[in-house]
Parts: sequence; structure tokens; C-alpha cells
Amino acid sequence: MKEKNMKKGSFHMPHAYTLIFLLIVFVTVLTWILPSGEFKRAMVVTAAGERSVAVAGTYQQVDKTDADGNSLRQGVAEVLMAPGKGIQSAVEVIAFVFIIGGVFQIMAKTNALNLGIRRVVRKLGNKEIMIIPILMVLFGLGGTTFGMSDELVPFYLLLMPVMFAMGYDSLTTFMVVFLGASTGYAASTINPFNVLIAQGIAGIQGNPQLVFRMIQWGIMMAVVITFVTVRALKVKKNPESSITYEEDKLKRKEFAVEDIDHDDFSFSHKIVLGIFVLGMIMVVVGLIKFGWYMNELSMCFLGMGILMGIAGGMKEQEIAEEFVIGVKDIAFAAILIGFCSGILVIAQDGKIIDTVLNALANAVAGTNNALFVGVMYVVQSILTFLVPSSSGLAALTTPVMSSLCDLHGVNPEASVTVLQYANQLTNMISPVAGTTVAGLAVCKISFGKWWKTFGKVFLLLTLIALVFSTISAGI
Repeated sequence: MKEKNMKKGSFHMPHAYTLIFLLIVFVTVLTWILPSGEFKRAMVVTAAGERSVAVAGTYQQVDKTDADGNSLRQGVAEVLMAPGKGIQSAVEVIAFVFIIGGVFQIMAKTNALNLGIRRVVRKLGNKEIMIIPILMVLFGLGGTTFGMSDELVPFYLLLMPVMFAMGYDSLTTFMVVFLGASTGYAASTINPFNVLIAQGIAGIQGNPQLVFRMIQWGIMMAVVITFVTVRALKVKKNPESSITYEEDKLKRKEFAVEDIDHDDFSFSHKIVLGIFVLGMIMVVVGLIKFGWYMNELSMCFLGMGILMGIAGGMKEQEIAEEFVIGVKDIAFAAILIGFCSGILVIAQDGKIIDTVLNALANAVAGTNNALFVGVMYVVQSILTFLVPSSSGLAALTTPVMSSLCDLHGVNPEASVTVLQYANQLTNMISPVAGTTVAGLAVCKISFGKWWKTFGKVFLLLTLIALVFSTISAGI
């Protein structure tokens, strides 16, 4: 009886939609409490394109009733309309997300990526230690380009018997897959689910710090690859030093090697991956040379999806059906962006967004870039526990953070850089991050052992991320 009562009273995290709706209600209450006000705004032409920015020192409070006699205090009707209005205000970004979801489902259906990784493993043969840096680079490229994260589960199952056969432990498998993709995701270059979406919301065109982002990716990947490789060598030399040594005795029996030498990697799979690589190159060129934005990026990804489906031997109907499945699977994230935008709709209609901005700007006034970036980073990290989704967090915070950068006189790209690192690095240790929880569950590794192993490296990556964010603010 006591156990039943404990279960009934146990805390559980609300659904993401519920959480965002509660935030809409909370911000609605704030429109009754906080004074309304606004900054004067001006159009500024920068390397990131033409943007409307708040002019520092021009904030003024306004009456709670506008010139037409309408109250700025939001009510029940505005709360219920906010999600719909939010979806409408973010329609360009949401359309892009839906297309991305459909395209990557088509790619997944071809199975080209899975078989490509399998071939790499097979080709390495007895050069076993090279498998770690090579695979981590591949996963890192997936993370930094198309936001590889939810697709990781099959790779744990694929690589576990391989790693065991070479004398490594289950934690090595987890880190090769998870740290490779997640670090690439954090050090994003053209990842549509954090960098491109955040830049789109902030009105930044052309990914102006793309070269700097590539340098960041190389440094961050070098750190985690070195850590995982050195640790793997120690485990191979002394298996009992592994933190998962006892548990791995059972896992070795469970994860028996299954036909690793089988190779179904065909010419069509090579064509699919070739199309993907060429498409990514086109995206980079379009961003750098032509300042592409959401519509042009959607065009490029949709073209890639159609060509990959044809090259993968899929029929017209199958391509369309897989695209629909992908759209359905990504709908959660896409609509979440709209709900998050609904929070901003309430704040803007109540004219309290500039009041909050003014308070934040005054709080960090006179601080150097490093301290300013640190404050943004802490705020984004805390919010990540509530909104783990990078695209959802971008929709929720970028309008405020990019404007805060404008008021502080730093490059608004810093808000994007802070977002990508604070969100993904926090997700690496968060017990509410689905990708992390799923990976640890598949590999049967406890959070305690993961934190103990990864703790020092996490602190190092966070320090490097803060340095990168500070540089981004000053460019």
C-alpha cells in the first residue's frame, strides 16, 4: 500500500507542450504585473544581412491601454490564440523543419548511412584503434551537418559486439557513438535544428561565422576523440579498470557478434551518400556566397531528398510515403517551435518583451563580453532542462537573446553560438534529454557511471564553449 502511494505521489516532468502552455499562461500573468514599454528600433545593415535592432537608451514605458483603447493586459482568449498565432509567426521556420524531417526519413529508408558505417568497420580489419577516431569523425559530421541524434540507437547495437571483440568496453561504444554525434551537434556548422533555425529567427542571413564554426568543430572533436581513444587503450590494456567491467561480462553474451562481415553496401548506396555530400557542399556555398535563407535551404534539402530516393531505388509512391512519415515524426518539434513562438506573441502584444530586455541590458551593462556571454550561457543551460529540444529552445529564447546582444553592442551571432553549446552540452548530462537517456539505456549504463566518467571532460568542453562564444560576440 505504501509503495502504491509513493508511486501516485511521485514527481514527473510535464509534457513539453504542457510546459510551454504553462509558460504562455505565466507570461500572460506578467503582462498584468510588469510595466509595458518599448525601444525605438532601426534597420541596420551588417555582414549578417539587414536586421531590425533595438536602439540602446531609447526604452520608454507606455500606457497599458493603446491608442485604440485596447488593453495590453492579455487574457484567456489571448492565451488560447497564442499557439495558433505562434505557428503563423514562425511559419517559414516550421515549413523548413517539416521538409528537413521528410528528407532525412527518405535518406534513412535507403539505409545507405547504416551500411556505409558497417563497411568502414569491416574495412579497418585489424587496425582496430583507428575505428574510434574514424567513426567519431563520421558521427561528428552527421551531428554538425544534419543534426544526427535520434538516429543513433541502431549504431549502439551495431558497434557493441565489434567493440567487445576488439577488447573495449560498453562505455567505449556509447562514447564513440554518442560523444561523436553530440559534440558535432554542439559544434554545429550548418545543423538545421539549432544554428540555421536560430539564425533564421534572429534574422541573420548567410551563416556569417561559418568558417569560425568549422574551426570550433575541429577543436571540439579533437578533444573528445583524444579522450575516448586514450581511455579505450587503457581499458584494453587493463580490462578490470573499466567502470563497467562487471556489467560487461553479461553484456558480452547478450551482444553476440551477428554477421559483421556481411556487406550489402551497393553502388546505389554510394550514390545516395554522394548526393548527400554534394548537397551539403551546395548548402555551404549557398550560405557563404549567396546568403541563403530558409526558402533556399528548403529548396536544396528537398532536391536532395528526391534524388536520394531515386538513387536508392525507391518508387515514386514510396518516396512520397516516407516523406510523410518523416513529416509526422518531426511534427512534435515543428509544432513545439510554434508553441514557443506563442510565448513571444503574448509578450510582444503585452509590450513587456522590451521591458524584460531593458532589465537584462541594465543588469549586464558595463560588463565585458566574457561575463555577458557567461550570463547568457547559464540562462540557456537552465532552460535546456525545461526545453531539451534545440529547435524549441531556439524559438523560445533567440528573439530575446539576439536583441540583448544588439543592446549590449556585441555580434548577435553570439546568441546562436551560446544556444548551440549550452543546449547540447547540457543535454549530454541531462536525465530529461531523450537521446542521452535512450543511448545509456541501450548500452545498459547508469547515469552515475556516465557522469563520473564524463564529468571532467564536460567541464573542459564547457570552458572551451565559453571561449568560443566570447570570440563569437567580439567578431
